[in-house]
This record gives sequence, structure tokens and C-alpha cells, in this order.
Amino acid sequence: QVQLVESGGGLVQAGGSLRLSCAASGRIFSINTMSWYRQAPGKQRELVATITTGGSTNYADSVKGRSTISRDNAKNTMYLEMNSLKPEDTAIYYCNVKMGPSYRLLAYWGQGTQVTVSS
Repeated sequence: QVQLVESGGGLVQAGGSLRLSCAASGRIFSINTMSWYRQAPGKQRELVATITTGGSTNYADSVKGRSTISRDNAKNTMYLEMNSLKPEDTAIYYCNVKMGPSYRLLAYWGQGTQVTVSS
């Protein structure tokens, strides 16, 4: 099976930085997109950032300008660098990978990593 493992979360003071990692292993094939989602307490899961096969990126307005999504295709790993962290960034961050032929993409999720930003 496919496994996605997030790492890099933790407790950080407001204004600090973190780099989250998502490593994919197992039956990896034809990665289409890799994304970061997050879910704060009492809120719906939201898309934070996406990087496509071609390397184009998209960011949620809430993190645009202070976050960078990147990937290392050889390692099947992607990263989310977050700077100037705010308490409202507190959430569980999830890795999402879409794989397979373009006519039938399959989505895989990691278990999440907790990011807590203190005031």
C-alpha cells in the first residue's frame, strides 16, 4: 500500500517558522499533485497549498506570501515552509497525494502532524 508520513510539526511561538515534510512510500506511481491541507479545532479541513507535476503552485490566501510548497520528486517528498506563523495557523496539517492515470486519479492521505502556534 501507499504510506504518507508527515513530520516537522510542533509547538512554535508566533512569528516563528516551521518546515513540514511529507514522505511517500510503498506503491508509488504517477504522482499528479501533492497538497497540504489543515484542520483547526471546530473547523472544516481546508486546502493550504498545492504543487502540480509541472511545478506550478497555488496557495490559500491565508498563507500566501509567507509559505512555500516544494517537492523532491526523486525522494517522493514534499515540503511546506511556513514563516511568520500566527496563532490562527494552529491546526493538524495533512499531506494529500493524487496518483494514477489522469483519467482516474486516486487520493491518499497521511495521518497529520500537529502545528501549534502560541501567542
